[in-house]
Amino acid sequence: MAEGGFQVEELARLSYPAGIFVDAEHFDYQKALDITKTNFYNENTILFEAAFGYENLFVRTDIVEKKGNNVRLIEVKAKSFNSTDDNIFVGKRGGLVAVWKPYLLDIAFQKYVAQKNYPYLHFTAYLMMADKSKIAQIDGLNQLFRIPRKGDPRKDIERKVTSLEEIGGTVLSEVCVDDIINAILDNQFPIIEGQTFEQTILSFQKAYAENTYLNWPVSYRSCKGCEFKTTEEELSQGKRSGFRYCFEKQLGWNATDFKKPNLFEIWNFRSGNKKFEEGKILLDDFSEDDFNIKIEAGRISTSERQWIQVEKRLREDNSVFVLKEELKAVMESWQYPLHFIDFETSAVALPFTKGRKPYEQVAFQFSHHIVYEDGRIEHHAEYINNKAGEFPNFHFARALKNSLSQDEGSVFKYATHENSIVNAIIEQLKASDESDKWELIDFLKSISHSKEDSADVWTGDRDMVDLLEIVKKYYYNPLTKGSNSIKYVLPAVINSSTYLQIKYSKSIGDIGMSSKNFVASQIWLQGEDGCFKNPYQLLPPLFSEWSEEELESIMSEMEGIADGGAALTAYAKLQYEEMTDQEREELTKGLLKYCELDTLAMVMLYEHFKYDIIKA
Repeated sequence: MAEGGFQVEELARLSYPAGIFVDAEHFDYQKALDITKTNFYNENTILFEAAFGYENLFVRTDIVEKKGNNVRLIEVKAKSFNSTDDNIFVGKRGGLVAVWKPYLLDIAFQKYVAQKNYPYLHFTAYLMMADKSKIAQIDGLNQLFRIPRKGDPRKDIERKVTSLEEIGGTVLSEVCVDDIINAILDNQFPIIEGQTFEQTILSFQKAYAENTYLNWPVSYRSCKGCEFKTTEEELSQGKRSGFRYCFEKQLGWNATDFKKPNLFEIWNFRSGNKKFEEGKILLDDFSEDDFNIKIEAGRISTSERQWIQVEKRLREDNSVFVLKEELKAVMESWQYPLHFIDFETSAVALPFTKGRKPYEQVAFQFSHHIVYEDGRIEHHAEYINNKAGEFPNFHFARALKNSLSQDEGSVFKYATHENSIVNAIIEQLKASDESDKWELIDFLKSISHSKEDSADVWTGDRDMVDLLEIVKKYYYNPLTKGSNSIKYVLPAVINSSTYLQIKYSKSIGDIGMSSKNFVASQIWLQGEDGCFKNPYQLLPPLFSEWSEEELESIMSEMEGIADGGAALTAYAKLQYEEMTDQEREELTKGLLKYCELDTLAMVMLYEHFKYDIIKA
């Protein structure tokens, strides 16, 4: 994400070829201010990262264009918008739209400081962002701006082009936000109720200068998503937790309190704010009455699930809760052979290929496991595109069709992602000139359902079964601590399943399971400190067998692929045309192993249901 932001900023600079970079280190405030001031003596100037200061306030603005006494402040963001949409910043109730609020307050602060610094100039505020109404005119746009190893991403990005004409134009657009910024500065959208914008800024300034704790009130909504939390391991390493600091200061919590279960753990808890304000923060304070439990026939309701979670946590009961008969009935409706699929996808601000829009979905990989009625498990197929500058989605769709069209068995996904990607590819096919597009669309519709806002409505005969929904409706495992992510569900299931522990403590060769990426001696379950390791931790690191000399030549600088973020990063690195075949092969192997484990994780969940619950 960080590299994407720097790439967007560098593309934005191409729109202002006469721009001068204010070359000063991050904390050399005075030098940055002096360079800006010197250039502002000119009638006209364009600066990148111009600096403005007033008393103890300091900002740097991505692009500043000065023409006489008129100055445009242009903040560049990798976030996307559609320039054909109206009024995207203010909601129907008259407030700032939440997703835009941080960006607008940012540029408002910049304008405030700049205007104080140069009161005789007239400043106007703009945002420049990726525009979803524009398309890339060349292949490889994403790769034209590189951050060299150990380079400063603010100024050392390597450009492969020198003008917008070389790339047929930009996929960025500017939008004037000055009216909204002025409204913020005029206190129409207060940051703190009862304070003007200036009062708020000055209170922040004073606190920063005096290193004063602001004592901002703790709350459920803010503290649940606090970015300054640390793990027990990080605390033992001497790292500090802002979350803990606030709770120690304001609520008097001690080390014991932080180890107790609290309401932040409760899954999908819409009453969190109310209970927090009532002083019910530790789960010890909760009773069944706090959940207003509503019964839903044939499934675990949200409120039931929440109380089950709390009750088991308080009792230190790690046994699973399951609606066995309901789960059994659903599983009996599944048609063998069972197909488990997982997609790896990417969506970037600057498209990889010509004709694509910012943040358009790219499906570059899938894995496919089959479970037969007799219990056999086969890693049946996989697809990956590792070629730089090639749009893979239609090849992906053909490979998926070929892999799934050999029978009418049920198809499984985990969460909504795969269905969303299928919908996206259908729309891309409709706009394409592919000779087999309608055949592919028919297939893709057969395994999916349309989005809620789609004008074209369908539900396929083999609409993918969402295992996440199966988990939420019929199954709760306390070891997940309320999370339903497959990355939490898998280790919880493994440590709850006698069947899986016995089976997968053997090598896949001894089990008789096929694999396209792992050797027969691969063992997926390994014990540690009385429990089993998360299999994702057993994925091998990249470049482990490379020499020091070979490591010096790598472009990707990746150590491993064990999560979705690393997978999409690896795919972005594969777009480097000059990457050696050896490095490309190493990244490809890592991606294939990771994606195969994703579908194997789904198979393990299915086996847990079948052998530990239904047949128990």
